Amino acid sequence: MKIGVLNGPNLNLLGSREPGIYGTATLADLESRCRARASELGAEALCAQFNGEGQLIDQLHAWRGSLCGLVVNAGGYTHTSVALRDAVAAMDCRVVEVHLSNVHAREAFRHHSYLSAVAAGVICGLGPFGYVAALEFLVAAARSTTA
Repeated sequence: MKIGVLNGPNLNLLGSREPGIYGTATLADLESRCRARASELGAEALCAQFNGEGQLIDQLHAWRGSLCGLVVNAGGYTHTSVALRDAVAAMDCRVVEVHLSNVHAREAFRHHSYLSAVAAGVICGLGPFGYVAALEFLVAAARSTTA
């Protein structure tokens, strides 16, 4: 059972970029946490991060047909990219959109997501735990449909 964990632009700067908003955990910390929890659940977390919109779309295309779930934090592309939304909609698995910060308590332009309408759920404001919660949901959902 494989769960994709896809992070978008600037998330490679976690731990040093605006720690008051995003916390002090690094991307490596977050990915390690996801891999460890997935392993505990009998699954595998496949982690990737790209700053480019096309690279994110290419990764989604490469994962099609091989995942039972996807956790996606598209960063700023969440609020701007119809192309990324279409690639997420084309996934043949459940998707959970995740944001480290509470986007609804921030600037108005962050309040709209192109991804939310094609996601099974959205988690925001829980920091790195949001990724773990999304992963746990996706594993549980995959098990309930295969049982």
